Amino acid sequence: MLNDTQKIIMLKKGILLITMWAGLNVLPTSAQTLHTVNFKTVEQMYEYFRYAPDKKIISGHRGTIEKGMPENSIAAMQAVLEYTPAIFEIDPRLTKDSVPVMVHDATLDRTTSGSGKLSNYNWTDLQKLKLKDHQGNVTKYGINTLDEMIEWAKGKTILNLDKKDLPMEMTAEIIRKHDAYAWVWVTVHNVEQAKFYLRKNPKQYLSMHIKDAQALQAFKDSGLPYDRMIVYIGPEIKDDNQNMYTFFKQKGVLCMISTAPTYDKLPSEEQRADKYRAVFVDGAGVIESDLPIEVGKAIQ
Repeated sequence: MLNDTQKIIMLKKGILLITMWAGLNVLPTSAQTLHTVNFKTVEQMYEYFRYAPDKKIISGHRGTIEKGMPENSIAAMQAVLEYTPAIFEIDPRLTKDSVPVMVHDATLDRTTSGSGKLSNYNWTDLQKLKLKDHQGNVTKYGINTLDEMIEWAKGKTILNLDKKDLPMEMTAEIIRKHDAYAWVWVTVHNVEQAKFYLRKNPKQYLSMHIKDAQALQAFKDSGLPYDRMIVYIGPEIKDDNQNMYTFFKQKGVLCMISTAPTYDKLPSEEQRADKYRAVFVDGAGVIESDLPIEVGKAIQ
């Protein structure tokens, strides 16, 4: 039996531990089991994302905006993994003192308690701010760095780094530093960007934008490999997608539709669920959505 003094000491230790976690802007592992996506090798990851009929993979666009969670945060991604396995597209940007941090916009106003250009702030200044949720409410969560997010994601999920203002050289070096090729991808918008990253490391996995016949022909002509990428083909179901599906299925490549600018905007959960299911029926193997928990429920 603990006496009063021992109880007070234990309480203080608990408060200190919680404070340390909060200072890192990283949540302790939830008591709830996470639905993880974990690969020991790059080759295992390649095989998991190879095309197969009826494969259904969820990508959380900027993490999620569900459950009152702020986009581009570790807290948001952990909330999703409590419901469904998922990968995540995220948006690193540079501070004034060249620290990559997780903020989508060039300005702070929409997603944080700060204002003005992110590039005018040092990382020390940004640590004083809190993230906002999708409704504009200030949350208890602080801004994460890209390094924090990569370290957190290992063994849990895949991070897909969108192209904002980080130089590609810096992005490649961060992935190399963490030896994160089995769980960190890069979004590339053209053949030249793809070639750059594969020169840096031929094992680098790509989320490749190929949205029309011209871009497809450019990739065919490039001589780049088909076995280390998914392909983003657009934001909606349309007849032209069938040509993309047919070609890339033969190459073993999954195609991705992003519903964030389209079907995520539908007014009811039932309407959205119908579209999420329809995207997979149409031929996509990956859905990128602001509402990955909803997508998980729709396709169960």
